[in-house]
Amino acid sequence: MQNTYDYQRYAVLYVDDEEMSLKYFVRAFGEHFRILTATNAQEGLQVLEAHKDQIGLLMTDQRMPGEKGVWLLEKARQLRPRVIRILATAYADMDVAIAAVNTGAIYKYITKPWDPPQLETTLARGLEFFIVQKERDELLREKLSIFRNAMMADRIVSLGLLAAGMSHHIRNSLVAVKTFLDLAPEQLRRENVDVAGLKNPEFWRDYYQNVQGQIRKINHLLNDLWSVSEKRTPHFGDKVNLRAVVDDAAQKVAAAMTTKGIRLDNQVPESLPLVTVDAGQFRRLFELLLMDEVVSLPKDSQLIVTAAMRSDSSKTQVEIELRDNGPGLPQEALRVLFDPFAPRSDSPAEYGINLMACYFIVHHHGGKIEALSEEGGGTTFRICLPTDPNSAPLVEETEEFLQKVVANDAVWERMLASD
Repeated sequence: MQNTYDYQRYAVLYVDDEEMSLKYFVRAFGEHFRILTATNAQEGLQVLEAHKDQIGLLMTDQRMPGEKGVWLLEKARQLRPRVIRILATAYADMDVAIAAVNTGAIYKYITKPWDPPQLETTLARGLEFFIVQKERDELLREKLSIFRNAMMADRIVSLGLLAAGMSHHIRNSLVAVKTFLDLAPEQLRRENVDVAGLKNPEFWRDYYQNVQGQIRKINHLLNDLWSVSEKRTPHFGDKVNLRAVVDDAAQKVAAAMTTKGIRLDNQVPESLPLVTVDAGQFRRLFELLLMDEVVSLPKDSQLIVTAAMRSDSSKTQVEIELRDNGPGLPQEALRVLFDPFAPRSDSPAEYGINLMACYFIVHHHGGKIEALSEEGGGTTFRICLPTDPNSAPLVEETEEFLQKVVANDAVWERMLASD
């Protein structure tokens, strides 16, 4: 058999109440396929549930004590619709097999006793079908991701220009406001002006400090948005300890966290390898995330930060998660969470500029950030970053991506057209 596909990547589950049939199946096909077995439908369902992400094809006998084969195939369709399902049946049960085909419960049926070479071909084609479906689903997800990245890249450029313009004009306005505030208190006190209670020094001091705080906040927002959206040379030369970065960020927002009784549990392992980053941006990333959590979470909430290394054949990444036990977000709010001009449903007075700045920082490092949430189930920010952005492969591999799509579409069509 030509080994075009990796038939060991996904397992074949064979269910039959005859022990000799199971042994013969393993002996005949174990060299080419990874095989799991079960002696009845209930046990087969348990194996499928335990290994649902590893099984690509399910073949079951129809006549067994207890539940029949078609019962198991229907359960499998509900649990894992993509799993290829084959019914082994005797001629006496042909009506059952035909009904199963017609209702879409199975991919194929085979008659017993089965012919080993023919069955080997059937198993191979079934696994090929399963693999192509998986690859097609992954490619569609990748295509959507590419479109989304292109849209976000365009937004980054636009917001970078906007931030630069806003920074210039708003700062000019803020200079005049700040100068007035610096001079006004003394002038008002000297002339003993009684306007809406401003004669009261305590009232004026609180008002003055509040406005000065708002000016600082606007300046910080502009700084973050402008600095992380400007175009940068793709070189990162700082190596940092992730756990220490999280601790430093927590110190920066410690006063605000203490005021609201928010606790942070830093579970990032000390042994985690150093990551290569732009140290200033990277530290700011965690400050902004924690600041956003402090604003949006109710009192006495808890935050947990975890991290782990993830490796595959082409890259090594660090996966970071910041989880809270807050009320969570509805899907509509989650969809616009990184939009800087969308009001926050969990904090109507705030906007998403902090989170957009976080998106920019992660984007500049060649990574991805996403938010996962359920109403009543808390929110999780997940960040995936290359451990060394300088050596990370470019994201834009459009030509290769399209060739892969076309090739898989051709195989997909051949599978659908086959007998």
